[in-house]
Amino acid sequence: MLNSKSSKPVAVVSGANRGLGLETVRQLAKRDIRVILTSRNAGKGEMAVEKLLAEGLDVLFHALDVTAENSVAELGAFIHSRCGRVDILVNNAGVSLDSHGAEETGGASVFNASLKTLSATLQTNLYGPLLLAQELVPLMKQQHYGRIVNVSSGLGQLSEMEGKTPAYRISKTALNALTRILAAETQGFNILVNSVCPGWVRTDMGGPGAERTIEQGASGIVWAATLPEGGPSGGFFRDGQPIAW
Repeated sequence: MLNSKSSKPVAVVSGANRGLGLETVRQLAKRDIRVILTSRNAGKGEMAVEKLLAEGLDVLFHALDVTAENSVAELGAFIHSRCGRVDILVNNAGVSLDSHGAEETGGASVFNASLKTLSATLQTNLYGPLLLAQELVPLMKQQHYGRIVNVSSGLGQLSEMEGKTPAYRISKTALNALTRILAAETQGFNILVNSVCPGWVRTDMGGPGAERTIEQGASGIVWAATLPEGGPSGGFFRDGQPIAW
């Protein structure tokens, strides 16, 4: 693990102590990218980093609560002092508080969805990525390079929108809107911003019956995080292929 400011590309992955986030960190680090693994739970995050360091990967840890402005600012200060740069931001941290089959909790139908659940979901799935972009894009602009990946979901596609899980669906549709806005406002800075649907992946959120492995889900995220100059921006992708909004 390096201790000086990095001459290597630097990536930040939120919500990365397990699942898709952890595998995204691993795959990026294997590409000779220095990765800052962040998670709200410091103990779990540090354990994940120790595992990756044992694999010979260049990974740092920093605690991050994406819903807290001061926590995001602390991450920014850490990046400035420790790395001096940031090249990639993967907004992976997310919650699904009104998952399928939650009728008994009053969360599955739009007709009994609580504003508390909607607000909490938006805090993590939308406002968190916005805060991180506000904090880190200025550094990307300075170096005239950046790649931002918003980990979205097919459940947020307006073209295939159905009922149930309203808070999660609305948050991912809104995240896709943020992708378009960020892409428009970073034109000319060699900053590419895209949404990625990893598919239905066997994670704690996706469940054991999901059709895709964590490695498969992460590969599409890493593809968008390492796009070459002139690559797409403001798009929605799964496995490197565009999908409908």
